[in-house]
Amino acid sequence: MSIESYIKSTCTQDAVYWGSPREDGFGGKTFGTPIDIKCRWQDIVQLLGTPDKESVISRATVVVLQDLEEDGLLWLGTLANLTLQQQNDPRTIEDICIVKRFAKLPAIRSTTVFLRKVYLTPWLT
Repeated sequence: MSIESYIKSTCTQDAVYWGSPREDGFGGKTFGTPIDIKCRWQDIVQLLGTPDKESVISRATVVVLQDLEEDGLLWLGTLANLTLQQQNDPRTIEDICIVKRFAKLPAIRSTTVFLRKVYLTPWLT
């Protein structure tokens, strides 16, 4: 089994991702259309350092199969489990998380296969 096949085989959980975070001009953000993705979600608390030398506590580490944007939103579940209002305004979802860090590591001896991880913090309303 190749490393790429192994990574795909471990990503059996469903999540919803809202990317393209942009300032809305009113102190908040707007997000792109939500999509269903496959992942491996681990609820684990870790202390992360940020580029500006602050500390952030991550509540989950998630292996994903595609690149995700920092400041995007991720929720464990499927679009079918959300109301239209929640899909349009993900900040109303109780367990929604912010992608605080995205990491992309190439597989050993490969330039085309990557392990992608995101570190999440809860959305604070």
